[in-house]
Amino acid sequence: MTTGQPGLRSWVWGPYSRLGLAVFLATLALDQAHKWWMLAIYGIADRGRVAVTPFLDLVYVKNIGISYSLFDQDSYAGQLMLATFGVAATAALWAWLARGATGRVLAVSLGLIMGGAIGNAIDRVVLGGVADFFSLHAFGFYWYVFNIADVAIVAGVIGLLYDSLMASRKDAAKSL
Repeated sequence: MTTGQPGLRSWVWGPYSRLGLAVFLATLALDQAHKWWMLAIYGIADRGRVAVTPFLDLVYVKNIGISYSLFDQDSYAGQLMLATFGVAATAALWAWLARGATGRVLAVSLGLIMGGAIGNAIDRVVLGGVADFFSLHAFGFYWYVFNIADVAIVAGVIGLLYDSLMASRKDAAKSL
């Protein structure tokens, strides 16, 4: 292209897009396979709470809101709205990955977040809410119930923070 405008290819595939895509697909596959196994094979919905360790139980909870059940959406239309938000956020993260990912940590982090977001969006469309299974607890305090997609999203956010801090340190060192 002689106009100096970036081509469509650069909007879709950046230098770390393949890595981010691989992490996205692996995260999505692991999350959906685990949810299918827990619901269809293990039958967690019929078992109730299953103690795994003194601090971890397996239990089926359908979350109709977002984190900590904020913005609960009882209707299927509400679930579609939340799923659409997850898809839109994933599209924005993909644009970031394709256009501006500057390293492996950033690509992996974005892939984790996108895989988790789409995994939970699929649940909203198929199940009418997000399927959560892991319940951590200690000393009478119960943390919220979560799933593999949630773990991926949190790990991705931690990776983004790490990447941001390391970039800031590199920039600070250059200015000395």
